[in-house]
Amino acid sequence: MTPEAVAARLEELREAGAKLRRRPARETLDVLERVVESWRDPESPWRRALDRELPAATGFSPAGVREGAARGFGTWSGEALRAVVAREIGGAEAIAGTSTPLVSGFETTAVVLAGQLPMPTVLAMLLPLVLRSPVLAKPASRDSVTPRLAARSVAETDAELGRCVAVVAFESGDEACTRALLAADCVVATGSDAAVAAVAAKVEPPRRVVSYGHRLSLAAVGAAATLGTALDRAAEGLALDVALWDQLGCLSPIAVYVADPAPAAADRIAEALARSLAKVEERLPRGRLEPAASAAIAQARAEAEMRAAAGRGVVLHASATTAWTVVREDAPLTRPAPLHRFVRVHPVRDGAGLVEALRPLGPQLAAVALDGFGADEPDLARALADLGASRLCRPGAMQSPPLAWHHDGRGVLAPLARFTDLETPLA
Repeated sequence: MTPEAVAARLEELREAGAKLRRRPARETLDVLERVVESWRDPESPWRRALDRELPAATGFSPAGVREGAARGFGTWSGEALRAVVAREIGGAEAIAGTSTPLVSGFETTAVVLAGQLPMPTVLAMLLPLVLRSPVLAKPASRDSVTPRLAARSVAETDAELGRCVAVVAFESGDEACTRALLAADCVVATGSDAAVAAVAAKVEPPRRVVSYGHRLSLAAVGAAATLGTALDRAAEGLALDVALWDQLGCLSPIAVYVADPAPAAADRIAEALARSLAKVEERLPRGRLEPAASAAIAQARAEAEMRAAAGRGVVLHASATTAWTVVREDAPLTRPAPLHRFVRVHPVRDGAGLVEALRPLGPQLAAVALDGFGADEPDLARALADLGASRLCRPGAMQSPPLAWHHDGRGVLAPLARFTDLETPLA
């Protein structure tokens, strides 16, 4: 892809967008509701193609892709999309100009994609279209499959709307192509904090930049879920949360905090989680692992063994291969997470200790799974929200966020919109 080709695609989108904005907003939203419903359907052409093609492109196992997509897209619906539009911008009427404030999208929107999970990619490409803003998407280096299928799902549902979506692929270091892409009127950037900052620095004002940087997720288990069937249920749910997408998404828990003054509680959670991860591995085997990732897991395991040998209260539970790892830590101190189904279990005394342990992570918190806190849960939820967590849920539900989830604590549609307040009738 040359810079000239990227610029040409953007110009084509401007022309297609001008036609799109003459189309009734309600009609466009109806089309997108059908597209969303089709992504929810495991038998749709795009879902079947995703199941077939994504494993080879990303390294996820076929079973893992099927399960992850079923859970991730399973919360989507046309009704959920309508609810987002109503809640965040006042409905299609606001886009049509028949209510106040008036809402419009930008003339064009560029989407710089990152990661390997398909749900965020599809949603990032569909949302600007709700506002009648054409989309030029640059795929992530590890997923060229999902953007192409997302564009196809729009085009085959409605040809006119399909002309408002384009995908351009080029090397991330290609500065000329990047400048051509970032000539769009609105830029959505996802990825690491450094990558997002690098994109934002290249966007010239007054263009808008909507950034989604690094986030992480955790789990917290209270005393009521550290024994008996409640323990087994929590461990099974957490094992699924860790295993889906091989712990590579922002909603994958990297650690479990056990809020119980009894030291044995953390031991029980670690042991149960290890058993559950072993069972999940049989049904949803971990995908392909790069040598650097394998080396990082081996190093982290060796480091845990050294601390255990030194008399620390650290216990390593690990598969014969690097398929899964659980480290029972002896302190709340956060440690590096190699990912790829590597999870640490930290003891804390109570809910207050949990909040203090997570305080340094607050600005990066995405989701926290909670279980076993009983009557203390509402206060704990408020405290975690104050730290910055944008989603609280039960173990086993972390990889199934609602379409309307406030990613990074903000709406999913409003950041892409322009609002105009009408203070007097314009007769």
